Amino acid sequence: MLDPRKVIVCRCEDVTLYDIEKAIDEGMDDLELLKRKLRIGMGPCQGSHCLLIAASILARKKGLKISDIRIPVSRPPIVPVKLKYFLGESRDGL
Repeated sequence: MLDPRKVIVCRCEDVTLYDIEKAIDEGMDDLELLKRKLRIGMGPCQGSHCLLIAASILARKKGLKISDIRIPVSRPPIVPVKLKYFLGESRDGL
């Protein structure tokens, strides 16, 4: 049997099966809550690999169907935002 502490579910944020199961046991019963607590799906892949795996773990632990788990939506900016607006001051070339 595999050690849950060594099974990586989210490679971008280095979240293990153990981390997810522990959070669920502590009351995180929604994928959005797991995402906020463990940062699942917030890395460079934006959850393209790990969110469905985490959803299946949640469904299994809670005795639900995978279709009962709501997948968090991505919230990218509506329009691209220039970096200079985040710097707080005007800089030439940006």
